[in-house]
Amino acid sequence: ASEGGEVSATYGANVTTMDGVPNLEGVSADADGNLAFNTGSDRELTDGQTFTLRGNMGFEWGDDGFVNVSAEYRDRGESNRSDFDTRENYARDADGNLDEREFTVNRYNHVYGNGEVEDYALFVNAGKAINDSIEFYGTAGFSSRDSIGGGFYRRASDSRNITSIYPDGFLPSIQTDIQDMSVLGGIKGYGDVWNYDLSVTHGGNALEYSVVNSLNTSLGPTSQTSFNAGELEYNTTIINADASRLVDTGYFYSEMNFAMGAEYRHESYEITAGEENSYIQGTFGPGGVVTDPVDGPFGSAGSQVFPGFTPESAGENTRHNYSFYVDVEADVLENWNVAVAGRYEDYSDFGSTFNWKMSHRVTITDALALRASVSTGFRAPSLQQQHFTSIATVFVDGEPTETGTFAASSDVAQALGSPGLDAEESDNYSAGFTYSPTANFNLTVDFYRIDIDDRIVLSNNLSGDAIEALLEGTGANQARFFLNAINSRTEGVDIVSTYTLNTADFGAFNFNAGINFNDNEVTDILEAPEVLQGAGFDQSNLFDDVELRRFETSSPDSKVNLGVTWSYDRYNATLRTTRYGEVEDPSSIEARNEIIPSEWITDLDVRVALTDNLAVSVGANNIFDVYPEATRDLVDDVTTFSMIFPYSGFSPYGFTGRYVYGKVTYSF
Repeated sequence: ASEGGEVSATYGANVTTMDGVPNLEGVSADADGNLAFNTGSDRELTDGQTFTLRGNMGFEWGDDGFVNVSAEYRDRGESNRSDFDTRENYARDADGNLDEREFTVNRYNHVYGNGEVEDYALFVNAGKAINDSIEFYGTAGFSSRDSIGGGFYRRASDSRNITSIYPDGFLPSIQTDIQDMSVLGGIKGYGDVWNYDLSVTHGGNALEYSVVNSLNTSLGPTSQTSFNAGELEYNTTIINADASRLVDTGYFYSEMNFAMGAEYRHESYEITAGEENSYIQGTFGPGGVVTDPVDGPFGSAGSQVFPGFTPESAGENTRHNYSFYVDVEADVLENWNVAVAGRYEDYSDFGSTFNWKMSHRVTITDALALRASVSTGFRAPSLQQQHFTSIATVFVDGEPTETGTFAASSDVAQALGSPGLDAEESDNYSAGFTYSPTANFNLTVDFYRIDIDDRIVLSNNLSGDAIEALLEGTGANQARFFLNAINSRTEGVDIVSTYTLNTADFGAFNFNAGINFNDNEVTDILEAPEVLQGAGFDQSNLFDDVELRRFETSSPDSKVNLGVTWSYDRYNATLRTTRYGEVEDPSSIEARNEIIPSEWITDLDVRVALTDNLAVSVGANNIFDVYPEATRDLVDDVTTFSMIFPYSGFSPYGFTGRYVYGKVTYSF
């Protein structure tokens, strides 16, 4: 758009009651001298306050061009759905009595939910005719996101704490500063015979990690409490050329559309090490006490919650690839359209591949058409999957543990049996129909099947005596890495329908429905490497049990979307409801395995145009304040952390509860 625009301001918050999670009213000691907790009704909260300001404006660029600018600012507060911590926070006295501070310390000491976020974004889209047959186009964007998320609370008596620094314990947090930019420029040409499109795109993303309200236990009482933990940066440059024309072969019912193109892409991925104190292991023991500087034992290495990237993990990795494609499409009969395409691609680190696609569309009547396609696919492992290395607190079977994710080519991963990474290959099939008997009704049904060989997934969290010995000094006691572990098959059906009902007295109703049935299956698993056999590992394979079930059952096997939009005069309302199918939060301990039942989530938005330019809206997401059932009610073995974190992170609709908002929009 070369003129006009719109400005909107939205403010909202979570106004919710945590289903099945009572509020803590008081703490005392029972007759046996242990902690006792007095609870009330379900906990009521208002949090996650969010303010969003958006704007868009168009400008003329000469007589035949435009510049369109969009900007957004968002400030979102923290949402916390943790329950209170029932553990003793302080060491007992010499007589075995509770510390008096146990009765007053804040027991809501974790943050479980959305962290604080502040976003800025600016995007520009432009186009201008150079002459009658050539058009310039360009886009540019920049966004910045600062966020903070809580880790796992370290109690005052925890060996990872130093009481002279944090006498009441501490909740370490990870701060991320993300900056993302992209710029694209190109020209389109429209000739008598050929149409063409030439473009250059460059994009980059930098993610800087900081750790605050933390410490490095092994540095003792003089440890700093905030750390620069390092940075990840990814950049890519793409040069693209496409051309197409119509060709009269004399054999088909229509002219054949012929298209071809070429592309060159260069990628770089860089890991920058954090400051030294964020990853080193000093000479102090657990709890920051003085220990033998040679024999140890030493305290946990690196900044608590997220040790910084080490110099060994740091480095820049690059690759490039080029590709060529040809695509032809024609009506071979009056009612039968056929398209065939082939693409050759060559990677500097994975060699070459050729993939193809064929699709058909047969028009049965003006209302009914059949369609089908078959294709092959190829995906090289990303540079991030090949080279990312990190150590962080990860939950395994309901308990937090320091888990290292190591590069597939690292010494640690290779010692665990990593064969390195190769590309994925796929075969894809789909078939369906579209039915539109009137302009007001449409129905599409599509069946699909996707077979992927050598699929890249994360390995199990590998543990055991041999693992801990191998990881000594890294700050981790379990390890995992990316590998081509499985072959998989995904099958399903998508059903989508829309219907418009126009009435004389009550306005227009636009109904829509979408249903998806989906099944993920692991059809083959990489055999266990010999190094795992009888070598002190707790797992018999790099990918089995929990990871297998996580892949097959941790996303809904069905999803239903139903919605209606009503428009009448100055009024507009949208009602939609979504049913998420059952999912599994798997555990290798059967008593902790969690099945999350299916559930409906309903949203409502109402908009009123006060004038031709000014409108107000109010609405609610998850208007009925639906939560997944609390984990304590779904598993047989309730752990401390399944109480502190009352809802499963595998819930497909989250666990934030109801969000209500109001919005003012001014158009010009």
